Amino acid sequence: MAELVAGIDMGARSAKAVVIDPSGTVRGSAIAKMRPDFEGLAREVLGRAVAQAGATADEVGYVATTGLGRYNVPFRDIQITDITAVARGASHLFPGTRCVIDIGAQSTRAMRLLEGGRVKEFRMNDKCAAGAGGFAERAARYLEIKLEDLGPLSLNATAAQPISSVCAVFAESEIINLVTAGHAVEDIIRGIHDSLAQRAQQLLKRVGIEPEIAFVGGMARQEGMRVALQAALGAPANVAEHPDLVAALGAALLGRQRWVRLRDETRRAA
Repeated sequence: MAELVAGIDMGARSAKAVVIDPSGTVRGSAIAKMRPDFEGLAREVLGRAVAQAGATADEVGYVATTGLGRYNVPFRDIQITDITAVARGASHLFPGTRCVIDIGAQSTRAMRLLEGGRVKEFRMNDKCAAGAGGFAERAARYLEIKLEDLGPLSLNATAAQPISSVCAVFAESEIINLVTAGHAVEDIIRGIHDSLAQRAQQLLKRVGIEPEIAFVGGMARQEGMRVALQAALGAPANVAEHPDLVAALGAALLGRQRWVRLRDETRRAA
């Protein structure tokens, strides 16, 4: 009998899939780089997550999608906004969550939650890409550093160099000037993390800062970014083991809730 539910997050840079069992426990997950073949990519990450769960496709009873490409998965049963999915996933992992910072490739979002993971208010960056994780990716390419090395290098900074521009083009010019002036790469990277953290903190102030705070999204994988954000907030932030899977998890949990309700209605009507 199909008892598993899948959540697929079709994000700006990658597709993520999470498979959960009836108790809400994650049984399998997968991530793959985004490509134009949305349906094929969605089937790929779902297949890998199902395989990791030691299951077969027939055991997946319901599929919920979220993210920018959520409408481009034709085999979905339901689509869920990424704001709603992120909030649900964060509150599931950290039940006391009242605020969420989500820094992804294309956007930074701040949310204030009600009990149970429902969104009360949210804001997202309305400036340029310098306020999101994509800026860090471009900076890594310019500095000829692997993206996964940004976090550790940031921790070694001794004199963080501020990045003040809200426009990605001007911010990149600042980085070029800092490199030309001979500043250490570690200090430049910490400046990038500080810039992103300060903008996230400003967004969170607009929705109202309440403990507990959860930090999710791809940038939460970088330890240097986590340190910078907590310094900007002046408060701790919970980070999941796989912060980039939180939206997919939330979609799966909400999909499970919807599927159970539909199943029960069908049984009562029979």
